[in-house]
Amino acid sequence: MDEGTRFEGGCLCGRVRYRSERGPLESGYCHCRICQRSSGAPVLAWAAFPVETFVYVGTAPAIYRSSTHGQREFCRECGTQIAFRELSDGGTVDVNFVTLDDPERLEPQYHIWTRSWLRWFDTADRLPRYDAAGPETADD
Repeated sequence: MDEGTRFEGGCLCGRVRYRSERGPLESGYCHCRICQRSSGAPVLAWAAFPVETFVYVGTAPAIYRSSTHGQREFCRECGTQIAFRELSDGGTVDVNFVTLDDPERLEPQYHIWTRSWLRWFDTADRLPRYDAAGPETADD
């Protein structure tokens, strides 16, 4: 899915900024309860950037360990959730689409954790939908 050159983004107040010198490896919508609660939305759109190309510029984010396997990175001033990182893998940084300076450069490829899908919410797409973590799990 490499979309080419640099991607940049940041939080609402502008204190936490980031960039990646390479496009994302994959992207999707996450419907898990942790993403719903941490974003305050029925779904979170994310893009997985290679960790070796991703850097914060400006103020470093605050970190919240949201589960036994991952952490959320956010601005301690305005509260914008920037990213999610798996603690064991460490190969990618999952950035929230809406924090990108130009979020329309990317599109989600699939839906994950649809077992937590809120029945009153739907999207008008025909993307693959996975009950758990995604295509690599072949769970549906």
